[in-house]
Amino acid sequence: MGKIQTIGILTSGGDAPGMNAAIRAVTRAGIYNGFNIKGIYRGYDGLIKGEVKSFTTENVSGIITRGGTILKTARSKEFMTLEGMQKAYETCVSEQIDALVVIGGNGSLTGARNFGMEFDFPVIGLPGTIDNDLYGTDNTIGYDTTMNTIMECVDRIRDTANSHERIFFVEVMGRDAGFLAQNSAIACGAEAAIIPEEMTEVDQLAQFMGRGIRKSKKSCIVIVSESPKCGALYYADRVKKEFPEFDVRVSILGHLQRGGTPTARDRILASRTGVGAIEAIKQGQRNVMVGVRNNEVVYVPFSECIRTDKPFDKKLIQVLDELSI
Repeated sequence: MGKIQTIGILTSGGDAPGMNAAIRAVTRAGIYNGFNIKGIYRGYDGLIKGEVKSFTTENVSGIITRGGTILKTARSKEFMTLEGMQKAYETCVSEQIDALVVIGGNGSLTGARNFGMEFDFPVIGLPGTIDNDLYGTDNTIGYDTTMNTIMECVDRIRDTANSHERIFFVEVMGRDAGFLAQNSAIACGAEAAIIPEEMTEVDQLAQFMGRGIRKSKKSCIVIVSESPKCGALYYADRVKKEFPEFDVRVSILGHLQRGGTPTARDRILASRTGVGAIEAIKQGQRNVMVGVRNNEVVYVPFSECIRTDKPFDKKLIQVLDELSI
Protein backbone atom coordinates (compact mmCIF):
# COMPACT_ATOMS: atom_id res chain seq x y z
CA MET A 1 0.00 0.00 0.00
CA GLY A 2 1.23 3.49 -0.86
CA LYS A 3 1.19 6.66 1.18
CA ILE A 4 -1.85 7.07 3.42
CA GLN A 5 -3.96 10.03 2.41
CA THR A 6 -7.49 9.24 3.58
CA ILE A 7 -8.51 7.84 6.97
CA GLY A 8 -11.89 6.31 7.70
CA ILE A 9 -13.35 6.37 11.20
CA LEU A 10 -16.17 4.28 12.65
CA THR A 11 -17.74 3.37 15.99
CA SER A 12 -18.74 -0.21 16.66
CA GLY A 13 -20.48 -2.30 19.32
CA GLY A 14 -22.11 -0.73 22.35
CA ASP A 15 -22.05 3.06 22.52
CA ALA A 16 -19.96 4.71 25.22
CA PRO A 17 -19.88 8.32 26.45
CA GLY A 18 -16.82 9.98 24.93
CA MET A 19 -17.05 8.31 21.53
CA ASN A 20 -18.01 11.66 20.01
CA ALA A 21 -14.99 13.29 21.63
CA ALA A 22 -12.85 10.58 20.03
CA ILE A 23 -14.46 11.13 16.61
CA ARG A 24 -13.78 14.84 16.98
CA ALA A 25 -10.15 14.26 17.98
CA VAL A 26 -9.39 11.87 15.11
CA THR A 27 -11.08 14.18 12.60
CA ARG A 28 -9.38 17.37 13.69
CA ALA A 29 -5.96 15.86 14.36
CA GLY A 30 -6.17 14.09 11.00
CA ILE A 31 -7.02 17.26 9.11
CA TYR A 32 -4.35 19.19 11.02
CA ASN A 33 -1.78 16.63 9.84
CA GLY A 34 -2.87 16.79 6.20
CA PHE A 35 -5.14 13.72 5.95
CA ASN A 36 -8.59 13.48 4.43
CA ILE A 37 -11.14 12.11 6.91
CA LYS A 38 -14.23 10.07 6.09
CA GLY A 39 -16.89 9.14 8.62
CA ILE A 40 -18.38 5.65 8.29
CA TYR A 41 -21.91 5.32 9.65
CA ARG A 42 -23.33 2.33 11.57
CA GLY A 43 -20.06 0.57 12.25
CA TYR A 44 -18.89 -2.36 10.16
CA ASP A 45 -22.36 -2.72 8.65
CA GLY A 46 -22.00 0.79 7.24
CA LEU A 47 -18.56 -0.04 5.90
CA ILE A 48 -20.00 -3.08 4.12
CA LYS A 49 -22.89 -1.03 2.68
CA GLY A 50 -20.84 2.03 1.75
CA GLU A 51 -22.38 4.50 4.21
CA VAL A 52 -19.45 6.89 4.02
CA LYS A 53 -19.26 10.69 4.19
CA SER A 54 -16.33 13.11 3.90
CA PHE A 55 -15.76 14.97 7.17
CA THR A 56 -14.53 18.49 7.80
CA THR A 57 -13.91 20.19 11.14
CA GLU A 58 -17.49 21.52 10.97
CA ASN A 59 -18.89 17.98 11.04
CA VAL A 60 -17.51 17.50 14.55
CA SER A 61 -18.11 20.99 15.91
CA GLY A 62 -19.83 20.95 19.29
CA ILE A 63 -20.01 17.16 19.66
CA ILE A 64 -17.48 16.83 22.50
CA THR A 65 -20.28 17.43 25.01
CA ARG A 66 -22.63 14.79 23.62
CA GLY A 67 -23.04 11.16 24.66
CA GLY A 68 -23.61 8.36 22.16
CA THR A 69 -22.02 8.58 18.72
CA ILE A 70 -22.91 10.80 15.78
CA LEU A 71 -21.67 8.02 13.50
CA LYS A 72 -24.24 5.60 14.98
CA THR A 73 -23.14 2.11 15.86
CA ALA A 74 -24.08 -1.52 15.30
CA ARG A 75 -22.94 -5.06 15.94
CA SER A 76 -22.31 -6.67 12.55
CA LYS A 77 -22.64 -10.44 12.13
CA GLU A 78 -21.88 -10.12 8.41
CA PHE A 79 -18.48 -8.57 9.12
CA MET A 80 -17.52 -11.73 11.01
CA THR A 81 -17.51 -13.60 7.70
CA LEU A 82 -14.84 -13.41 5.02
CA GLU A 83 -17.51 -12.36 2.51
CA GLY A 84 -18.52 -9.45 4.75
CA MET A 85 -14.94 -8.33 5.24
CA GLN A 86 -14.40 -8.53 1.47
CA LYS A 87 -17.32 -6.14 0.91
CA ALA A 88 -15.91 -3.80 3.55
CA TYR A 89 -12.51 -3.87 1.84
CA GLU A 90 -14.14 -3.07 -1.50
CA THR A 91 -15.78 -0.04 0.10
CA CYS A 92 -12.38 1.12 1.35
CA VAL A 93 -10.99 0.78 -2.18
CA SER A 94 -13.89 2.59 -3.84
CA GLU A 95 -13.85 5.39 -1.24
CA GLN A 96 -10.04 5.60 -1.45
CA ILE A 97 -9.74 4.95 2.29
CA ASP A 98 -6.16 3.99 3.09
CA ALA A 99 -6.46 3.35 6.85
CA LEU A 100 -9.17 2.82 9.46
CA VAL A 101 -9.64 4.04 13.01
CA VAL A 102 -12.09 1.83 14.92
CA ILE A 103 -13.59 2.97 18.24
CA GLY A 104 -15.06 0.11 20.22
CA GLY A 105 -14.59 -2.71 22.71
CA ASN A 106 -13.27 -6.24 22.64
CA GLY A 107 -15.47 -7.56 19.82
CA SER A 108 -14.95 -4.47 17.68
CA LEU A 109 -11.17 -4.60 18.01
CA THR A 110 -11.21 -8.32 17.28
CA GLY A 111 -12.94 -7.48 14.00
CA ALA A 112 -10.40 -4.73 13.38
CA ARG A 113 -7.51 -7.13 13.91
CA ASN A 114 -9.02 -9.77 11.62
CA PHE A 115 -9.71 -7.24 8.88
CA GLY A 116 -6.24 -5.71 9.11
CA MET A 117 -4.54 -9.09 8.93
CA GLU A 118 -6.74 -10.52 6.16
CA PHE A 119 -6.25 -7.58 3.79
CA ASP A 120 -2.90 -6.21 5.03
CA PHE A 121 -4.74 -3.01 5.87
CA PRO A 122 -3.66 -0.37 8.43
CA VAL A 123 -6.15 -0.34 11.33
CA ILE A 124 -5.83 1.56 14.60
CA GLY A 125 -8.18 0.95 17.54
CA LEU A 126 -9.43 3.24 20.30
CA PRO A 127 -10.73 1.66 23.54
CA GLY A 128 -14.40 2.68 23.49
CA THR A 129 -16.28 0.58 26.05
CA ILE A 130 -17.90 1.25 29.41
CA ASP A 131 -16.71 -2.13 30.74
CA ASN A 132 -13.04 -1.09 31.14
CA ASP A 133 -12.02 -4.64 30.19
CA LEU A 134 -9.41 -3.94 27.50
CA TYR A 135 -5.87 -4.85 28.47
CA GLY A 136 -3.13 -2.25 28.05
CA THR A 137 -4.94 0.95 29.03
CA ASP A 138 -5.70 2.12 32.56
CA ASN A 139 -9.20 3.21 31.57
CA THR A 140 -11.44 2.90 28.53
CA ILE A 141 -13.51 5.65 26.94
CA GLY A 142 -16.89 5.79 28.68
CA TYR A 143 -15.92 4.00 31.88
CA ASP A 144 -15.59 7.08 34.08
CA THR A 145 -18.89 8.57 32.92
CA THR A 146 -20.69 5.28 33.51
CA MET A 147 -19.26 4.97 37.02
CA ASN A 148 -20.49 8.47 37.81
CA THR A 149 -23.95 7.62 36.42
CA ILE A 150 -24.11 4.49 38.59
CA MET A 151 -23.04 6.52 41.61
CA GLU A 152 -25.79 9.08 41.06
CA CYS A 153 -28.43 6.36 40.63
CA VAL A 154 -27.34 4.44 43.72
CA ASP A 155 -27.27 7.61 45.82
CA ARG A 156 -30.96 8.03 44.99
CA ILE A 157 -31.76 4.37 45.61
CA ARG A 158 -30.14 4.58 49.04
CA ASP A 159 -32.67 7.20 50.09
CA THR A 160 -35.42 4.65 49.51
CA ALA A 161 -33.40 1.80 51.03
CA ASN A 162 -32.91 3.82 54.21
CA SER A 163 -36.53 4.94 54.37
CA HIS A 164 -37.90 1.40 54.09
CA GLU A 165 -34.99 -0.47 55.73
CA ARG A 166 -34.44 -2.70 52.71
CA ILE A 167 -31.63 -4.58 51.04
CA PHE A 168 -31.29 -3.35 47.46
CA PHE A 169 -29.47 -5.43 44.85
CA VAL A 170 -28.42 -3.03 42.09
CA GLU A 171 -27.32 -4.66 38.84
CA VAL A 172 -24.76 -2.85 36.69
CA MET A 173 -23.11 -3.60 33.36
CA GLY A 174 -19.58 -4.90 32.91
CA ARG A 175 -20.05 -8.16 31.03
CA ASP A 176 -17.23 -10.45 32.24
CA ALA A 177 -15.40 -7.79 34.25
CA GLY A 178 -16.17 -6.41 37.69
CA PHE A 179 -14.48 -3.01 37.38
CA LEU A 180 -17.75 -1.08 37.24
CA ALA A 181 -19.36 -2.99 40.10
CA GLN A 182 -16.39 -2.94 42.47
CA ASN A 183 -15.35 0.68 41.98
CA SER A 184 -18.88 2.07 41.92
CA ALA A 185 -19.56 0.14 45.16
CA ILE A 186 -16.63 1.92 46.79
CA ALA A 187 -17.75 5.27 45.40
CA CYS A 188 -21.34 4.76 46.56
CA GLY A 189 -20.48 3.49 50.01
CA ALA A 190 -22.22 0.21 49.19
CA GLU A 191 -22.07 -2.67 51.64
CA ALA A 192 -20.91 -5.24 49.08
CA ALA A 193 -20.10 -5.93 45.43
CA ILE A 194 -20.67 -9.25 43.69
CA ILE A 195 -18.26 -9.55 40.76
CA PRO A 196 -17.19 -12.16 38.18
CA GLU A 197 -13.60 -12.21 39.41
CA GLU A 198 -14.74 -13.78 42.70
CA MET A 199 -17.45 -16.10 41.32
CA THR A 200 -15.40 -19.31 41.41
CA GLU A 201 -13.59 -18.64 44.67
CA VAL A 202 -16.30 -17.89 47.23
CA ASP A 203 -20.05 -17.74 47.67
CA GLN A 204 -20.14 -13.97 47.72
CA LEU A 205 -23.69 -13.72 49.02
CA ALA A 206 -23.02 -16.13 51.89
CA GLN A 207 -19.84 -14.22 52.71
CA PHE A 208 -21.71 -10.90 52.78
CA MET A 209 -24.63 -12.18 54.85
CA GLY A 210 -22.25 -14.12 57.11
CA ARG A 211 -20.49 -10.92 58.12
CA GLY A 212 -23.82 -9.88 59.57
CA ILE A 213 -25.71 -6.64 59.21
CA ARG A 214 -25.13 -4.31 62.13
CA LYS A 215 -28.15 -3.48 64.24
CA SER A 216 -27.65 0.15 63.37
CA LYS A 217 -27.53 -0.65 59.65
CA LYS A 218 -30.90 -2.05 58.63
CA SER A 219 -30.61 -1.07 54.97
CA CYS A 220 -27.96 -2.24 52.53
CA ILE A 221 -26.85 -1.67 48.95
CA VAL A 222 -25.22 -4.56 47.08
CA ILE A 223 -23.83 -3.85 43.59
CA VAL A 224 -23.99 -6.88 41.28
CA SER A 225 -22.26 -7.35 37.92
CA GLU A 226 -24.72 -8.41 35.22
CA SER A 227 -24.77 -12.13 34.49
CA PRO A 228 -27.18 -14.42 32.60
CA LYS A 229 -27.12 -16.90 35.49
CA CYS A 230 -26.18 -14.96 38.63
CA GLY A 231 -27.51 -11.42 38.30
CA ALA A 232 -29.27 -9.29 40.87
CA LEU A 233 -32.54 -11.24 40.57
CA TYR A 234 -30.76 -14.49 41.38
CA TYR A 235 -29.23 -13.11 44.58
CA ALA A 236 -32.44 -11.38 45.65
CA ASP A 237 -34.33 -14.65 45.29
CA ARG A 238 -31.70 -16.41 47.40
CA VAL A 239 -32.03 -13.87 50.19
CA LYS A 240 -35.81 -14.21 50.16
CA LYS A 241 -35.48 -17.98 50.56
CA GLU A 242 -32.49 -18.15 52.91
CA PHE A 243 -33.06 -14.96 54.94
CA PRO A 244 -36.82 -14.30 54.81
CA GLU A 245 -36.62 -11.75 57.62
CA PHE A 246 -35.14 -9.18 55.23
CA ASP A 247 -37.11 -6.95 52.84
CA VAL A 248 -35.39 -7.21 49.46
CA ARG A 249 -35.68 -5.20 46.25
CA VAL A 250 -33.88 -5.25 42.88
CA SER A 251 -32.94 -2.37 40.60
CA ILE A 252 -31.44 -3.15 37.18
CA LEU A 253 -29.88 0.03 35.80
CA GLY A 254 -29.56 -1.36 32.25
CA HIS A 255 -29.03 1.05 29.38
CA LEU A 256 -29.44 4.03 31.68
CA GLN A 257 -25.71 3.60 32.29
CA ARG A 258 -24.65 4.09 28.67
CA GLY A 259 -25.93 7.58 27.93
CA GLY A 260 -25.25 11.05 29.21
CA THR A 261 -22.73 13.84 28.87
CA PRO A 262 -19.18 12.47 29.13
CA THR A 263 -17.09 13.50 32.11
CA ALA A 264 -13.92 15.57 31.79
CA ARG A 265 -11.84 12.41 32.27
CA ASP A 266 -13.54 10.64 29.37
CA ARG A 267 -13.28 13.68 27.11
CA ILE A 268 -9.57 14.02 27.83
CA LEU A 269 -8.93 10.28 27.36
CA ALA A 270 -10.84 10.29 24.07
CA SER A 271 -8.99 13.39 22.88
CA ARG A 272 -5.54 12.04 23.77
CA THR A 273 -6.13 8.63 22.20
CA GLY A 274 -7.72 10.21 19.11
CA VAL A 275 -4.63 12.34 18.54
CA GLY A 276 -2.55 9.25 19.33
CA ALA A 277 -4.32 7.32 16.56
CA ILE A 278 -3.24 9.86 13.97
CA GLU A 279 0.30 9.79 15.35
CA ALA A 280 0.32 5.99 15.06
CA ILE A 281 -0.71 6.22 11.40
CA LYS A 282 2.00 8.80 10.74
CA GLN A 283 4.52 6.40 12.29
CA GLY A 284 3.37 3.57 10.05
CA GLN A 285 1.90 1.51 12.89
CA ARG A 286 -0.99 -0.90 12.33
CA ASN A 287 -3.05 -3.42 14.26
CA VAL A 288 -2.57 -1.56 17.54
CA MET A 289 -4.89 -0.04 20.13
CA VAL A 290 -4.07 3.40 21.49
CA GLY A 291 -4.36 3.58 25.27
CA VAL A 292 -3.16 5.66 28.20
CA ARG A 293 -1.14 3.89 30.88
CA ASN A 294 0.48 5.70 33.81
CA ASN A 295 -0.56 8.95 32.09
CA GLU A 296 1.45 8.10 28.96
CA VAL A 297 -0.03 7.33 25.54
CA VAL A 298 0.83 3.74 24.62
CA TYR A 299 0.35 1.47 21.61
CA VAL A 300 -0.81 -2.05 22.40
CA PRO A 301 -0.97 -4.79 19.74
CA PHE A 302 -4.52 -6.02 19.13
CA SER A 303 -3.35 -9.54 19.94
CA GLU A 304 -2.53 -8.38 23.47
CA CYS A 305 -5.43 -6.07 24.25
CA ILE A 306 -8.16 -8.52 23.20
CA ARG A 307 -6.63 -11.83 24.31
CA THR A 308 -5.08 -10.85 27.62
CA ASP A 309 -7.35 -10.52 30.64
CA LYS A 310 -7.06 -7.11 32.24
CA PRO A 311 -5.73 -7.61 35.77
CA PHE A 312 -8.22 -6.90 38.54
CA ASP A 313 -6.75 -5.37 41.68
CA LYS A 314 -8.16 -7.57 44.44
CA LYS A 315 -7.00 -5.06 47.04
CA LEU A 316 -10.15 -3.15 46.07
CA ILE A 317 -12.20 -5.98 47.57
CA GLN A 318 -10.42 -5.49 50.89
CA VAL A 319 -11.00 -1.74 50.71
CA LEU A 320 -14.74 -2.27 50.34
CA ASP A 321 -14.83 -4.93 53.07
CA GLU A 322 -13.13 -2.63 55.56
CA LEU A 323 -15.26 0.40 54.73
CA SER A 324 -18.62 -1.39 54.72
CA ILE A 325 -18.70 -2.53 58.35
